[in-house]
Amino acid sequence: MQTRYSLRLAHINDCHSNFDPVALSLSLEHQGQAWRLACHSGGYGRIATVLDNARQSAKAADSPFLFLHGGDTFQGTLYFNEFKGKANARLLNLLKPDAMVLGNHEIDSGNAPLHRFIKAIDFPMLAGNMDLSEEDPLKGFALATLDNLYALDNESGCAKVRFSSLGDRKLALFGITLDQMKVIARPDPDTHFANAIDTCKRTVTALKAGGVDHIIVLSHLGLDGDQKLAAEVSGISLIVGGHSHTLMGDFASLGLPCAPWGIKVNGTPILHAGKYAETIGLASIEFDSNGQVIALDGGNYLMLDEHPVVQGASTECRDALLEQLKQHPNILWPTEQQEIRQIIDTDYRPAINALDRKVLAMVPRELVHTRLPSKSLPHGSEVAPWVSRAMYEESRLLDGAVDFALHNAGGVRQSLSRGNITLADVLGRLLPFELPLVKYAIDGQYLYEALESAINAATNNSVIGTGAGSFPYTYALKYHYDGRRPLGERIIALSMAKNDRWISVERSRSYVGVSTAYTAAGKEGYQALGMCHWQQPIDELTLPGAFIRFISRREALHEELPPQLQYVSHLG
Repeated sequence: MQTRYSLRLAHINDCHSNFDPVALSLSLEHQGQAWRLACHSGGYGRIATVLDNARQSAKAADSPFLFLHGGDTFQGTLYFNEFKGKANARLLNLLKPDAMVLGNHEIDSGNAPLHRFIKAIDFPMLAGNMDLSEEDPLKGFALATLDNLYALDNESGCAKVRFSSLGDRKLALFGITLDQMKVIARPDPDTHFANAIDTCKRTVTALKAGGVDHIIVLSHLGLDGDQKLAAEVSGISLIVGGHSHTLMGDFASLGLPCAPWGIKVNGTPILHAGKYAETIGLASIEFDSNGQVIALDGGNYLMLDEHPVVQGASTECRDALLEQLKQHPNILWPTEQQEIRQIIDTDYRPAINALDRKVLAMVPRELVHTRLPSKSLPHGSEVAPWVSRAMYEESRLLDGAVDFALHNAGGVRQSLSRGNITLADVLGRLLPFELPLVKYAIDGQYLYEALESAINAATNNSVIGTGAGSFPYTYALKYHYDGRRPLGERIIALSMAKNDRWISVERSRSYVGVSTAYTAAGKEGYQALGMCHWQQPIDELTLPGAFIRFISRREALHEELPPQLQYVSHLG
């Protein structure tokens, strides 16, 4: 009987449709001076090359090999906006994952796009706490009909498990995803998510009772969630995760934020591989006969091009900096696999290039997007108010009854640089989520509640928050939040623009607002919006569509928008 069991592992997560190498800025020091290096890392062509080498190495060592995806392949770039997951499925099939876990962005737009994606992929989609027991079997795009979806087994309350051989033992693999999916994504109403930790605990207990000790959990809970999972569920051999975009490894010398590689909690190592297909995780693992990891070697690896750019550096300095990179143990220099490069360039890139050439407007100065107000930006984002204004003005052109716009910070993804804004900038980078706009009638009382709740959730003020992305930005609606006041009394002023003046919002009066369907559904602290009198979709408008129409007519964002908020933090 064997006493040691070897496995080679490769993993990626949160690639967000970044098929091309991603621009990366590294920081290095030479002769006492700091230098910034502009380079490109990763992309599917380079990942394919690294995977080919890893598979050959595992075969030569007579070791089993797994390639795992930690979720969130959807969204992020124009490739997704244009091809709606078809390109993701085709290119991932060429990389040949052994399994992928469901990420929250895979279900941003309901079950139909997810159904199409799962049907198109050649590998299992793991979602062990996805409860489909109430799904209508006759509806279009039902998920329970898909053979390669490993969801919750409702009879046992356990995750469905994929088994493979590990020497003379079985290796169990199952997936766990966020149980807050209804709060942060848009699954169909008949799709539910069981508690992640409880499901995992039942599954591990059942596997152990069946004599299976070697257990890998493929997770989309984020690093904090994985640490909690490992602490509360004993017996997991290894967690391979995603969602928090955590780069593990020693990359501080390159100026990249990072966490220690292979953090171990309750005897269980946890592995994450960053984001955006910039890095790949590679590990050689040894287990004992009880499923415990007794040896873990490897790391996360950048996959760089050979020609980083260093502005203002001499040839000698550039060569010295490049040599530093080549000495770094976690940098690879793979060429792109030509099959994948050719497919991207021939079948997908031309449509993206066309969007990149279409200029919409000009930005006379950089507009900074930050989710929360800060000392340097006391009124928060300089971009989100423009997005809110676009929602307001474009919806008012269709219905003059609209009084205000309300949008969450997380729906805006980046700052705007000085210069031209192209269609690609808006659709692929600034507003990549093609969310419908919704108008609704709501009493002032619930506006007070929604604003305070969303800010509390964004700042963890007296509540367990959902992240800074819930922070509200508005147009024609101005508020003052004081986080030091008691819960329920923190919006100390709320007013609305009417006929070129500001009037106080009356708690008993009804107003008409516009938000994305995501926010209007009460996600991420906006539950009070569910108390509206009615909601109606604005069929002609999506979030990016409204912004595109708005800036195309203006041709420049040259005004300074007056602040729509005052914010006092509970942290002082």
